[in-house]
Amino acid sequence: MLKPTEKIWHNGRFIAWDEARIHVLSHVVHYGSSVFEGIRCYATPSGPAVFRLTEHVRRMLDSAKIYRMEPLAFTAGQLADSIKELVRVNHLEACYIRPILFRGYSDMGVYPLNNPLEIYLACWEWGQYLGEEALAQGVDVCISSWRRIAPDTLPALAKAGANYMNSQLMKMEAVTNGYSEAIALDAAGYISEGSGENIFVVRDGTIHTPPLGASALPGITRDTVIRLAMDAGIPVVETALPREMLYIADEVFFSGTAAELTPIRSVDRIVIGQGRRGPITEKLQKEFFAIINGTKPDKHGWLHPVHVKEAVTA
Repeated sequence: MLKPTEKIWHNGRFIAWDEARIHVLSHVVHYGSSVFEGIRCYATPSGPAVFRLTEHVRRMLDSAKIYRMEPLAFTAGQLADSIKELVRVNHLEACYIRPILFRGYSDMGVYPLNNPLEIYLACWEWGQYLGEEALAQGVDVCISSWRRIAPDTLPALAKAGANYMNSQLMKMEAVTNGYSEAIALDAAGYISEGSGENIFVVRDGTIHTPPLGASALPGITRDTVIRLAMDAGIPVVETALPREMLYIADEVFFSGTAAELTPIRSVDRIVIGQGRRGPITEKLQKEFFAIINGTKPDKHGWLHPVHVKEAVTA
């Protein structure tokens, strides 16, 4: 259960946590008409800092544009500043942040454009999504019987609430059958992504990852992994990956805002590599955590200090 914080931001003003309510006939409740983000704020020696805030705000606005959720009353810069103010007013050093934009209460029916747009920003304390131990020991996963959405059904580039009904089916099936997580194949039968994570496969020193055309979300942490690998001189290839590539991989790992960098130790009960975190995964993990924890220079400018005004253009 979430640990409530003091304030939530709603349409430009702060309200009490328990006042953040919507009408049961809001469009989003019946038709899943929402787009959202998951963002991490990390404690660093110089204070709390939001990881890749600019990119997260941009992706949310991209998702909104895809679903014709425009015009918005707030610019990218205003949203970024409000996110940092949210962390400040709740006196948090580290937290998970959830911005969400959805269609509210007015008309009832599939056609959405007459319904008002509502924006909420919330944050709370949250640890490792797949567990602290998983970062070192890895997790056991399965290939889901549920395929990822086809490219002509729902837009996979949008981080939309409706897409996550597919994710829920994957996750419930996996947990019911004794796994921590599931991996979905795309409409063509190639590897797509986890229920809430992108995926990377290591073979002979090269990192392989599915392209965005495999119905994969353009993950912010996915991009982080690719750039860290390039910095380290590790080759990265974006390519269609058959299911069996997982079984013969040296290493496999997830990436995501919630999952961060989590190794996979088995797929469908087939042990991956040595059955624990591999050397490339460990190297990228160490680099990632050194940056987000402020123990290594942030040369990419990924950390946005909470106590500094954000400079983001519309």
